[in-house]
Amino acid sequence: MQKADVLISSNSHSKSIETVNYLMGHKLIGSIYVYGDTVLSKENSLSSFEIKNLFNTRDLKLAAEYSQSKYLLLIFSNERVVFFDNSIDRLVQVAEDSNSVFVYSDYFEIKNGVSVNHPLIDYQKGSIRDDFDFGKIILVRSEIIKESISKNNFLNAAFYDARLRISEKHELLHIPEYLYSYEEIDLRKSGEKQFDYVDPKNREVQKEMEYAATEHLKRIKAFIRPGKEIKTFNKNNFSITASVIIPVKNRVKTISDAIDSAINQKTRYNFNIIIVNNHSTDGTTELIEGYSSKHDGIIHLIPKSKTLNIGGCWNLAIQNEKCGMFAIQLDSDDLYYSEDTIEKIVDKFFSEKCAMVIGSYTMTDFNLNELPPGLIDHKEWTAENGMNNALRINGLGAPRAFYTPVVREIGFPNTSYGEDYAVSLAISRKYKISRIYESIYSCRRWEGNTDSDLSIDKINRNNYYKDKIRSLEIAARIKMNNK
Repeated sequence: MQKADVLISSNSHSKSIETVNYLMGHKLIGSIYVYGDTVLSKENSLSSFEIKNLFNTRDLKLAAEYSQSKYLLLIFSNERVVFFDNSIDRLVQVAEDSNSVFVYSDYFEIKNGVSVNHPLIDYQKGSIRDDFDFGKIILVRSEIIKESISKNNFLNAAFYDARLRISEKHELLHIPEYLYSYEEIDLRKSGEKQFDYVDPKNREVQKEMEYAATEHLKRIKAFIRPGKEIKTFNKNNFSITASVIIPVKNRVKTISDAIDSAINQKTRYNFNIIIVNNHSTDGTTELIEGYSSKHDGIIHLIPKSKTLNIGGCWNLAIQNEKCGMFAIQLDSDDLYYSEDTIEKIVDKFFSEKCAMVIGSYTMTDFNLNELPPGLIDHKEWTAENGMNNALRINGLGAPRAFYTPVVREIGFPNTSYGEDYAVSLAISRKYKISRIYESIYSCRRWEGNTDSDLSIDKINRNNYYKDKIRSLEIAARIKMNNK
């Protein structure tokens, strides 16, 4: 069996030394290279690098050049990592037997002293998001990482760019076995972590990631140009200009606020409100009936089928004969930010002749107090490249509004997660999408949100599904480009 050199991050002597001592005594480990803020080499006879991380090109190239063994074991952790007795043997064995060049595994996560399973998911063509979770340890073939380092002088995207290049020629192999444990210190809820990537302080990092992802799409022939404009809106086919679409199930605590924010819109365009009540049992139905009995512009739909998810509810709404020319999102937890939200969205459709408009929103608590990071404006989207960069990120913003004939043609998948992302990607493949970068929507975070704090299994299911959406979209774009 071939030996592996180790590249380990060390920002804490006490948390690194135990791992280093274990690695130094292992029969498969060759040289150990340390990077970070803490120097361990004086007492352990290790090779220490004058580098801080592996995300800039200079440091990654320097680290890769030092490896003389067949494999390089990358440890991306400043916290304590504990290998099990046969962990390294297993990683190398699988790599050798399968001729794999990039291997990662599941692990145990230590939170507040308690060990919990942290399974990972398989990598696929659509796993190009820069936050894909490989865990803290990756075994990579040394020659492959060396040849995959770009000549671009990245400050933040070097490893991301390298793994995209590796994925173009090789499988990134997931071993569904728990081979180590890791001490997790970020104890925030999943609902608090999911918006880190759109925090304005990370914008320069996002630009680099976008460049790397865009070049990857060009290399695999999935890069596309901006979509076409809508030459003429079919006004004669619609008696209503816009419809506010509210899918809801068991939201008795929030649905009234959502409906009120729609009713109170002041606009020169006529609009209605289509509420798809997916068989609520908590009093939501009675609340909606109270509104619809007083307001002719509120259409209360209850699906015949009990198999619909959010996407299916959207399909029911947009196919309804009373749906307006533009269908505008309003989640049952949320509110329009001001009384001119509909006006701004419809104006954008007409002025830019687009098939879809995506707004910006402000994160708030239940009582509308602003929460970090505040405004989510997705300024990483540009008219020139947004349709490509959309494959790298996990969401496109809110509220989303659609030119109804186009969204009817495409339709939503019948899911309750990622359904909006799927239809948005499909629209961006063919049509122009426009943005509103000021806040027009309040996204309320509270304990009743379906994504306020998800288990790792649910996070994995959601991420795997969105990666699958990206895989299907990439295949569609490659097919379109081949034509």
